[in-house]
Amino acid sequence: MNSPILYVVIPCYNEEDVLPETAKRLYIKLKEMIKSGVCAENSRILFVDDGSKDKTWQLIEKYHAESEIFSGIKLAHNRGHQNALLCGLMTAKNYCDCAVSMDADLQDDINVLDGFMEKYKEGCDVVYGVRSSRKTDTFFKRTTAQGFYKVMQKLGVDTVYNHADCRLMSKRALDAFADYKEVNLFLRGMVTHMGFKNDVVYFERAERFAGESKYPLKKMLNFAWDGITSFSTKPLRFITSLGGALTVVGVVLLILLLILSLIGSIADWWMPSMNIIMYAMSFVLGGMTILSGIVILCIGVVGEYVGKNYFETKARPRYAVDVFLNR
Repeated sequence: MNSPILYVVIPCYNEEDVLPETAKRLYIKLKEMIKSGVCAENSRILFVDDGSKDKTWQLIEKYHAESEIFSGIKLAHNRGHQNALLCGLMTAKNYCDCAVSMDADLQDDINVLDGFMEKYKEGCDVVYGVRSSRKTDTFFKRTTAQGFYKVMQKLGVDTVYNHADCRLMSKRALDAFADYKEVNLFLRGMVTHMGFKNDVVYFERAERFAGESKYPLKKMLNFAWDGITSFSTKPLRFITSLGGALTVVGVVLLILLLILSLIGSIADWWMPSMNIIMYAMSFVLGGMTILSGIVILCIGVVGEYVGKNYFETKARPRYAVDVFLNR
């Protein structure tokens, strides 16, 4: 049996600080794997420049000129991590037997490639790289990340716990994945949705080698929300349940007020003092304000789903390739 052709896909955005070390380590690792027959000689490292504003693309061009093991894609403009990764995978599927996606910051252990290839040769079409622990994370990052996976699970979104985007996909899986035409991407949910035989490989995630994280809190929250709204309608069902519950509460309060007015308690309690009237008015206005906030929030959630349908209906291209370096 011939050794499989492996493409390692690395999305990059302003990674000039870490890219020299990333390229060096991956070059050594892939050469070792080729020499030992784990993968074929025409295996490649594919960098995808997601519209970087620094010297990331110049470095990719330099590595490609120095060695045929390096390939590169330059997107016409910044489209975000998920689109850049998708572009790399969809390009790699035309040349490889399997592709591995990893981040450029060296937090994903490159030695996981050996475990990926073992599982692939055992017949797995998808192999997930899963963190064995989160001891390198801050307390805030660890808590929010674990909360994210738990919330996604509660909302019915099928994800692999502590798995990000470090994974292997066979050509068969990549071909099937090409049929997913969503504009709003949540790849880790889309991959698990396909099925196929799969397994996991555990690894220790390191600290970022250099540069700054491209996923601040705001982007993390947006990413989580995109994942929820792309794969679950439970927020809409929650709004329906909330509306029903508030309606029941309103009916009960109305019946209670009618009963009290009929027996005269309201008249005896309402008239003695303007302070009591002002207190009651404040209570009513406060309740109306809270209910108005809930209504606006619910409209916002519904609007998110409508907006996603709007973008899906337009079906614009998810990325545009400016330059592709391969040989």
